[in-house]
Amino acid sequence: MGGLEQRVAAGRLADGTEVAYACTGDGPVLVYVSGWLTHLELSWALPPERRFYEALSQGRTLVRYDKPGCGLSGRSARSPSMALELEALEAVVRAVGAERFDLLGTSLGAAVAVRWAEARPQIVDRLILYGGWLRGTDLASPALRAHISGLVSTHWGLGSDVLADIFAPEATPSARAAFAGYQREASSPGRTAAMLELSYQSDVSDVASHVTAPTLVLHRKGDRAAPIAQGRLLAAAIPSARLEVLPGRSHLPYIGDGESVVSAVRQFLGLPPLAVTPGARLTPRQHQVAGLVAEGLANREIADLLGISERSAEGHVERIRLRLGFRSRTQIAAWVVATGKPD
Repeated sequence: MGGLEQRVAAGRLADGTEVAYACTGDGPVLVYVSGWLTHLELSWALPPERRFYEALSQGRTLVRYDKPGCGLSGRSARSPSMALELEALEAVVRAVGAERFDLLGTSLGAAVAVRWAEARPQIVDRLILYGGWLRGTDLASPALRAHISGLVSTHWGLGSDVLADIFAPEATPSARAAFAGYQREASSPGRTAAMLELSYQSDVSDVASHVTAPTLVLHRKGDRAAPIAQGRLLAAAIPSARLEVLPGRSHLPYIGDGESVVSAVRQFLGLPPLAVTPGARLTPRQHQVAGLVAEGLANREIADLLGISERSAEGHVERIRLRLGFRSRTQIAAWVVATGKPD
């Protein structure tokens, strides 16, 4: 971590709502359509997620964005819908100025990517779908869908923990706790429940057969949120698609063996394998200061506790921020929760 910095900007929907996006790396554009709640700053502070994005950014300009009403994007009175998803993607592509690009959709984002690629074949070079499905109604029984949506709506704290367990069973306890926390920061319980409903309602069976872009469908064999059968159906419905089944149980691509996902994506895009490089490391004192930042202490309070000047405490925080490539104290706090212990 720390090798790249994300460049955050914003596009706008027709009604003026801002859609925040981040660019990392250089090269041809790879647009990433997430299927779930996102927060550009807090996700950048979660070590496995950031490593995943950094790996995809080597040789590509990776473009990620927060959905309307989510993360750094503007609040929206419009309920989540496929039309809103497509409009948000359009706003980001327009703001970035990408005329042709590769498209990577994960989870519900796979459905968004399929509809986009089918409608605009002239601007999508290659299509990658991870953890997607053909029909959302087949993901779970009506009773289970109602139970999870109700839990999220009425007990968002518990609901975020349950979703973290479903989406990331292979994550460490600290990474799961950090993901659950940033879900709660990313969006309201009502909007989250509506996003779940949109996932269950999504259906691309009417357009999948019209997709012409070369397509790679990636799916983990034991995915707990989207059964492998759905990945097989999705790949079979797209004439140009090739299915690659990966080991693992986590729905989030960066949890578990995220390297295998990155490797498959890079190979499909014609990019060379990545050399393993050590991430940024903090000194023992910096770990101590970072922990105090996570406890909510201000620089003056950190200085008093450690017996140093306030200016020295401020310097420690600034060096931590720069070393980890962060923009805010909130990211430092999220990183501490996610790592759980010194690296």
